[in-house]
Amino acid sequence: MTALKITNPNIVQNPSAAELYEYAMQPEHRASRGDGSVFNTTITSTGALAVSSGLKTGRTPKDKRIVYDTLTRDTIWWGDVNIPIKPQGYMRNRHRVIDFFNMQPKLFVIDGYAGDDPAYRKACRIICTRPYHALFMKNMLLRDNEAALNRAFSSGPDFTVLNGGEFYADPSTEDVRSKTSVNVNFSMKEMVILGTQYAGEMKKGIFGVMHYYMPEQGALTMHASANLGSDNSTTVLFGLSGTGKTTLSADPQRQLIGDDEHVWCSNGIFNIEGGCYAKAIGLKAENEPEIFNAIRFGAVVENTMYEGIEKPRTVNYDDTSLTENTRVCYPLEHIDNVKLPPRGGHPKNIIFLTCDANGVLPPVAKLTFEQAKYHFVSGYTAKVAGTEMGIVEPEATFSACFGEAFLPRHPYTYAKMLEEMVDKYNSKVWLVNTGWSGGKYGVGSRMSLKITRRIIDNIHSGALDNCDYETIPGFGFNVPKNIGGIDPNILNPINSWRDKEEFKFESRKLAEKFVNNFKKYEDGTPRETIEKGGPNLSEM
Repeated sequence: MTALKITNPNIVQNPSAAELYEYAMQPEHRASRGDGSVFNTTITSTGALAVSSGLKTGRTPKDKRIVYDTLTRDTIWWGDVNIPIKPQGYMRNRHRVIDFFNMQPKLFVIDGYAGDDPAYRKACRIICTRPYHALFMKNMLLRDNEAALNRAFSSGPDFTVLNGGEFYADPSTEDVRSKTSVNVNFSMKEMVILGTQYAGEMKKGIFGVMHYYMPEQGALTMHASANLGSDNSTTVLFGLSGTGKTTLSADPQRQLIGDDEHVWCSNGIFNIEGGCYAKAIGLKAENEPEIFNAIRFGAVVENTMYEGIEKPRTVNYDDTSLTENTRVCYPLEHIDNVKLPPRGGHPKNIIFLTCDANGVLPPVAKLTFEQAKYHFVSGYTAKVAGTEMGIVEPEATFSACFGEAFLPRHPYTYAKMLEEMVDKYNSKVWLVNTGWSGGKYGVGSRMSLKITRRIIDNIHSGALDNCDYETIPGFGFNVPKNIGGIDPNILNPINSWRDKEEFKFESRKLAEKFVNNFKKYEDGTPRETIEKGGPNLSEM
């Protein structure tokens, strides 16, 4: 710690979950704050630690900055996603967080790995002031025994997160726009967090770090979940938060590799994380038993409310009075059907999950090679309520590689790697819409989880490989005519709309959004991919 100029002697190094519970229940970690946030840390009826992240209950991507220097000048994809901060602005934030650390009664340090494969993993150190943040990252990083960690960290960590989220940033600091500032410095291999206690900033910050380093080793980082079948076939499911990655990967018939972040390398795929961070809104044991049963001692329940006086420690997952973005965090070991170590072979099936709020895209489509590249670069979905501050209902968006917010490099860097991997290992690529059917948001209805699960079961079984298909004009998707147990009228989305002309209008409107969005990626993308993979407006 001396290299960081942290002089606080009260450091709790790699505490157990039980120790962190004890610290979390101390008065200083349960009290109301002057800014109006209330921590209200408690223990639920199932033994999980229930916490509040304060005023920020989602990521604030507009407050993220990357240090602009000689290392990053030509390697970072600068723009709205990756906003620069000068080294002097970063150092002022860094001094601020270290001063804050040195005034605290306790500091918590968690060491672990990002990435399960020893050839690719990064040794990460988290320094924070809230026990809940320490427990969160103890779950989310890959764990090891004390001796192994001591060896791995003997020459220092590969990356360090300095989380002083309880302390505000100074808006007068150069390149800082508010009291919240999340900064990444690739030259110093550090991340500084000020002004937000939302734990997801640490998780996604490490994800962005892996997105920077893995391409240098010829490996593809993926915002995707993954699982393994009894035949050892691996499936990867891409998608933004709220599209169903966590829910659909927790399949009782398949082993879970991970729910959100993976790397595809020459050895196959491996999980970046040691745990899961699942949306909890509407969570029920009968619908998602694997997730529900994982919420026990050692898990974190974030920004939820209880049932009431009669059940004072029973979480009410339908209560969104604090935020739509209620979350649960638990280690992989809490999933009964988990694959440990969390690795799999080269994927047999790749599924692009999209939440189409327009009700235009089909429940499932088998993508051609060119369509796969086009739709990976496009990354179309809808941001759902709660995934970011200010999102209260579905909002159509394009997010390159289904995770543009986490891409430090140009999206085509990752798209080209996906193209090469799919080609080399003969993976099949599918588009699955978990959004609306029979009309757009407010008119139609959300695709049921039961239908989506049945579709994916048919992908896994191979039933959709050779069935009869029809082509949808305009988008050119190949959709199956029949899937056992599913109303065939929903498979071609126009058949599920009462007003066919309205469908055609909405379909063309969405296609135009695709075309306009892709203009920023045309430079460097083969023309054939755009012409054969994207929508054809002349057919609509």
